[in-house]
Amino acid sequence: MTSPFDFALRAAHTRHRSDRAGAPADYIPELANVAPDQFGLAIATTTGELYAVGDYTQTFTIQSVSKPFVYCLALELAGEETILARVGLEPSGDAFNSVVLDPATNRPFNPMVNAGAITIAGVLHQIAGAKAFDTMQARLSAAAGRPLVIDEAVYRSEVETGHRNRAIGHLLKNVGVLRGNVDEIVDLYFRQCSLRVTAEDLARMGATLANVGENPQTGETVFDIAAVRNTLAVMFTCGMYDHSGNWAVSVGIPAKSGVGGGVVGVVNRQLGISTFSPRVDEKGNSIRGLAAFAELSDELGLHAFDASNLGSAIAHTYL
Repeated sequence: MTSPFDFALRAAHTRHRSDRAGAPADYIPELANVAPDQFGLAIATTTGELYAVGDYTQTFTIQSVSKPFVYCLALELAGEETILARVGLEPSGDAFNSVVLDPATNRPFNPMVNAGAITIAGVLHQIAGAKAFDTMQARLSAAAGRPLVIDEAVYRSEVETGHRNRAIGHLLKNVGVLRGNVDEIVDLYFRQCSLRVTAEDLARMGATLANVGENPQTGETVFDIAAVRNTLAVMFTCGMYDHSGNWAVSVGIPAKSGVGGGVVGVVNRQLGISTFSPRVDEKGNSIRGLAAFAELSDELGLHAFDASNLGSAIAHTYL
């Protein structure tokens, strides 16, 4: 029997696939070479089912969608107190790559902007040293349920052109937030962002967070429960950059976007949702992804404050 998830995904895909607004991000030159009209949608439930449509098996680089998962890992390994001393929790209202810190604390505003994510990479570099990337890669792979690998061409492109992120790294080093070798830490961040994923992977990673840290498909415990709680809260308030307030009202799902065209959302105890479309707006958010998420949230009653969101029962109802 066809699920309402299938109907909703197909309808959203059909409605928005002809939208040609925006273009692939080009500040990382290799991203500009991506075929712009790919479009995939996926939903993975906390009971292990997957519903998907379009280009959901097409690989692309995870970019900033990696940030909540790496933050969740850092919370577990370093502890909430250590992380909070280095990175704040407040929305910044600024672009994701702003070279700016909280003037009151000299910390990055939150872990979802580049300054915060580079600081988180620095914490992991302090803990794991040369094995930091292997630790990241293994944990994100466990969340996806399959091995994730680096896109070497995108990684090289980031290394060759990522001067703004290096500037952010040196600013963080100057104020004492970043400790260790700046070039090594920023390189770790470039590697993190260059992992290849699919919309299916992101949906399963979202479902792992929705399932309080356990991958529903494999049964593996991937993240600590307390770390998941804090991660979802920060995703809700900060995950969509300077579009986060509008997103909270119109979509109402903790989410994270990336300039590679991916968006992941988490409906607690129910499911993970993902979209992939490389055409992004001036804020770095996928245009089709934003529209599809809004439609799916409305159609399936997934908004956190929607009276029709019945909690985990919705997933069982729709299987």
